[in-house]
Formats: sequence, structure tokens, C-alpha cells
Amino acid sequence: MRSLRRLFEEGFSKGNVSVVDEVVSPDLKEHMATDPPSREGVKELIRSLHATFPDFRCELVDVVAEGNKVWGRVRGGGTDRGGFAGYPPTGRTVATDSMDLCRFEGGKVVEHWGIVDRLGMMGQLGLIPPPGEGRGQRR
Repeated sequence: MRSLRRLFEEGFSKGNVSVVDEVVSPDLKEHMATDPPSREGVKELIRSLHATFPDFRCELVDVVAEGNKVWGRVRGGGTDRGGFAGYPPTGRTVATDSMDLCRFEGGKVVEHWGIVDRLGMMGQLGLIPPPGEGRGQRR
């Protein structure tokens, strides 16, 4: 669990990509949409988050460990200064949740699955209309 906490606190919150080499296996099996789906992809994700949201911070809110797997609910966000998903910067601040499952071997993450509320984030940024807006009335 300490490795996962370090990854979020030092890596994702502070933008320190070197911590990825310390806590993530070079043979990582990444099941989330990182490009590339590897340890290098995790580093690129951190860089990208900080380019878009320079004040990006996240917190590991809930953690459950069983055997060699650790679940984490993560709350993260920041102010859009770099533009998200190809859209120009909005200047808006977002906060969103993700659920992450990591499998560990030898104290390092060897496999990761993650789900991020990107739809909620896009709504907070004003990139999509709120639910129900711009649609016909339901009967």
C-alpha cells in the first residue's frame, strides 16, 4: 500500500515521474488507456496531467488490500490551463474520482486497471452540456 500511496502523492500530485521507476515494474501490464500501455505511459500520463492542470493534486481517499491486490479510490483535480482532450484551456477547476486496482509483486505494481470519471470532468470544464440540457423533455 505504501508504494501505491507514493505513486499518487509523489508521482501524480507532485509530478515526480522518477517515483514511477521505483514503484512500478518495467513489465507493467497496463489495462487503462495510457499511451503506451506501459510504465512509460504512466509517466506520460503524469506529464500530460501537469501540462493540462499545472496545479494537479490527488489524494488516495480509500484503500482496500487483499492478498497482492490493492484497490484505491482517488480524488484528483486542478485548474485547466493547458486544454483538455484537444479543447482550448477553460480556466475552470475540476475535481473527479477514479477507481484503481493494482496487482503487486515484489513491492512493485505489475498490473493496473483504472476507471476515471472523464465524463464528469468534461461537464465541469463546460465541454459538454449538463445532463438533460439541450434535449427534449422526457414523458
